Amino acid sequence: MITVKICGLTRTGDAAHAVASGASYVGAIMAGGPRLLTVDQARAVLGPRRHDVQRVVVFGDQQPDEVIATVRDLDLDIAQLHGGCTPATIAAIRRATGCAVWPVLRIAGTTLPADAVTLGAAAEAVVLDAHVVGQLGGTGVALDWFGLRDAVEALRMAVPEIRVILAGGLRPANVIDAVRLLSPDVVDVSSGVESGTGVKDPMLVEQFVAAVQSAAGMQR
Repeated sequence: MITVKICGLTRTGDAAHAVASGASYVGAIMAGGPRLLTVDQARAVLGPRRHDVQRVVVFGDQQPDEVIATVRDLDLDIAQLHGGCTPATIAAIRRATGCAVWPVLRIAGTTLPADAVTLGAAAEAVVLDAHVVGQLGGTGVALDWFGLRDAVEALRMAVPEIRVILAGGLRPANVIDAVRLLSPDVVDVSSGVESGTGVKDPMLVEQFVAAVQSAAGMQR
């Protein structure tokens, strides 16, 4: 089953609509950029822990102690790490908080970073996102899904338990192709369902979820 993460949320109403539309994950940004939220703002947008959705905060270059403190403060389900991290960092955050950790592999071209297997094995998950100089996500730049197929399959062979989260330039019009080529476990969208920076378009969110559900049906 392929699930949807709506990220870069800045408004409580957009988060509620994302969940109502079928998203399994809602995400807030604390890594910088135009969608940056404070801890209190993220708390308001993501809401409390509940059974029907998992709440994710995207971190940048914060130190592990700061990530751990924020995860505990917000009682997060998942910490997504866009800054440099190591297997030891991932293990420390998981051990201290009990939450899942999603390290981000920033990709340029058709090869994965050299540490993809070690990070994936430590976290049992990786986020695939486009490498854009000076930006840590939400760029709207798509990956070369066709070119990455062999590399992603090799990663799955090396780490059989891994979950692959696909980000980078996804939108309702192209997510079916992305799913068909890479078979991700989760698709992660931010700018591709916005009418303005940080403002989600309800119709685009609904179209995106419907497209993912359609793509999942094709794979059965």
